[in-house]
Amino acid sequence: MRRAGLGDGAPTGNYVASGYSVHEEENENLSEGLRAKVSALKHLSIDIGTEVKYQNKMLSDMCTDSDFESTGGLLGATMGRLKLLSRGSQTRLFCYLLLFALFVFFVLYWVIRLR
Repeated sequence: MRRAGLGDGAPTGNYVASGYSVHEEENENLSEGLRAKVSALKHLSIDIGTEVKYQNKMLSDMCTDSDFESTGGLLGATMGRLKLLSRGSQTRLFCYLLLFALFVFFVLYWVIRLR
């Protein structure tokens, strides 16, 4: 509620002055709440940064550990040997399995026939 000729929105009268102070108080309360939230976010982001630095340090320590690298090399060599073993002798293994099955079949056949 502006009155003509009184300047740039200067509050006049009791109703206008009290309305102005209510809005000013509300703005102060809202800005105080906003300051508290910004402060909380600042502390949270600082804590996150600290945790990230700590986790990165742990990861770099783990990657440079010689025990970890030697275990990975040993596991890789073992897997290579297993692949080589599985590729080479499957036909021989299949023949042994077939001969064993025939042997069991003949033994069962003779056991049943002799009864």
